[in-house]
Amino acid sequence: MNPSNTTIFVSEFIGTALLLLLGIGVGCNQSLKKSFGFGPNWLLTSFGWGFAVFVGASVSWKSGAQLNPAVTIALTMSDSNPQGWDVVPVYITAQVLGAMFGAVLAYLLYKKQFDTNGDNTQTGGLFYTSASVPSIWWNILSETIATFVLVYWVLASSPFVPGTGDSAPEFGNAALGYAGVAFTVIAVGASLGGATGYAINPARDFGPRFVYSLIHI
Repeated sequence: MNPSNTTIFVSEFIGTALLLLLGIGVGCNQSLKKSFGFGPNWLLTSFGWGFAVFVGASVSWKSGAQLNPAVTIALTMSDSNPQGWDVVPVYITAQVLGAMFGAVLAYLLYKKQFDTNGDNTQTGGLFYTSASVPSIWWNILSETIATFVLVYWVLASSPFVPGTGDSAPEFGNAALGYAGVAFTVIAVGASLGGATGYAINPARDFGPRFVYSLIHI
């Protein structure tokens, strides 16, 4: 039975909100000087975002745990989204609003650290991505490649095949559960994220970017 629009919206909203709360949180923990985790560490950033995806996906299973407009559109284009294009606006709206809400929660959690941070004019990077070397076409290429790796993994993942009788189950990507996509995000971040910060998710970048423009940290 396909989920209702309400189920899709609530599930995607909560999952994306948790994804952004934890993802932005790992950046705040490393970058704000009054935080106990102060000290940039790209590997920790990559793992932090990967685990954030794991948590967000785990709680949004009722909607398919898409959490990403790029994934939603790719699944729909490949006829892997059973309800088709009719529910795409519901998914994307929930993902963007969830990303905004998660960004607000991360800001509120670290508000006192933001208030005592002497370099708040450069905190935008905690909320949205930016290029280490700005060059629009190369930056687009970087994000395209990184997003392709994630989306192709989602589309190409083989299902879990249970064993029959005395035979062992076939170990496909689905056997990993949501840890599989978390590992993929960690790999993308550690390997391909250095050029643009690897948004690989339009909602992940646009939602927090919009929030940051409003709260005037």
